[in-house]
Amino acid sequence: MEILLSSTLLVALAEIGDKTMLLAIVLAVRFRQPLPIIAGIFVATILNHAAAAWAGAFVAGLLDGYWFRLAVALGFLAMAAWVLVPDKIDDDEGEGVSRHGAFLATTIAFFIAEMGDKTQIATVALGAQYQAVGIVTAGTTLGMMIANVPAVFLGDRITRVVPMQAVRIGAAIVFAGLGLAGLAMLLG
Repeated sequence: MEILLSSTLLVALAEIGDKTMLLAIVLAVRFRQPLPIIAGIFVATILNHAAAAWAGAFVAGLLDGYWFRLAVALGFLAMAAWVLVPDKIDDDEGEGVSRHGAFLATTIAFFIAEMGDKTQIATVALGAQYQAVGIVTAGTTLGMMIANVPAVFLGDRITRVVPMQAVRIGAAIVFAGLGLAGLAMLLG
């Protein structure tokens, strides 16, 4: 339960204000079809985060030991700093796929946008830390849905209600807490 909860919380917080959340808002405004957009976000996230969690668990299995656990803890601390930097969506993100409908456009755009994104890197780190691919994938996907479903339904109104800087600080605190807990376990 701890793995599911921490994976969900970490990604939900990191996703708020992230480029994929901005993409969800853009797609919601463009297509005005919330259900296909939500389905596309879900499919893209499952595929992307399952691969990321598996990669983290695979690498952890190869490199288990003090130095790897140190790298994971330092990775969480780096994520704490990275999440404080606001994202902006590229102007051409998602162009060229809209002719195939809201679901396919969302699936392709989200999968690509998530490559190398904070939440994908966090999923790799969570997969490495917990080595529970299914539970990490379920948690990170749930976190993505918690953050993005309201963005789809509320569109651009959400950006006027949620203070993004405060959310980024909250996410940074969660990442830093995981990093410091990992360091404490190594030292204690």
